[in-house]
Amino acid sequence: MRLFRILTLKELKGYFLTPFGWVVLAFVTIMQGVSLSTAMKGFRDTPVKDSLVYVTFHTPLFWFYFLFIFPLITMRLFAEEERSGTLETLLTAPVRTWQVVLSKYTAAMMFYTVLWVPALVQFKMFEWFTDLPPAWTAGALLGTFTAVMLMGCAFTAVGCLASALTSSQIIAGIITIGLLVIQYFLGFVTVIWGESFVGAPFFHYISSQQHLHYFASGLFDTRPVVYFLSAAVFVLFLTYQVVDFRRWKR
Repeated sequence: MRLFRILTLKELKGYFLTPFGWVVLAFVTIMQGVSLSTAMKGFRDTPVKDSLVYVTFHTPLFWFYFLFIFPLITMRLFAEEERSGTLETLLTAPVRTWQVVLSKYTAAMMFYTVLWVPALVQFKMFEWFTDLPPAWTAGALLGTFTAVMLMGCAFTAVGCLASALTSSQIIAGIITIGLLVIQYFLGFVTVIWGESFVGAPFFHYISSQQHLHYFASGLFDTRPVVYFLSAAVFVLFLTYQVVDFRRWKR
């Protein structure tokens, strides 16, 4: 575990001790602020039955910047080290492949979690600076951030796999966003084709939009928990196989 902690700390420094990490944090904070402001404007203009949390996380703007977070935080994990030659040194060191893969994934997830702290503060500011009661329930707020974390577990793993497949950060980023966009649009299959075909339940099951919809409504379900965590484990297993193959190929 000592080596794992050292490797994780090394990756975390790559996020917090470089301008890149702070730029990503600023980008997410600004975009989340814009989403919240847009939702509040909608509340002012017309009556809305849904909570402020629900509306904020169900705009096209949210999905636009949300999906772009993952290529930004993962494309450099393996690709940059492969390009610079440091990955070869790391893989020939007395560390296990799983420690390398899991430390990079853990660091990326820790940074991803930090990205949402300003969003939580923004919602709390609504209470601090207005005399109005919160336009959401505690269950909706907790459910939304739970769904965001679950999706983050799976989508970050996809980014790790893409980064392990190439030595180019740009290609890794393109692969990541391409796979995530495909996964996103698969959630619209039942909207386009209806509910009458055999595979409709499957597309409902993998729909990130639908899972976020239920969690943001304060409805907790174990199925998305199993789905996203299982997907994360499976994709990390594939990443391990790719990195281990490179290790023994050398």
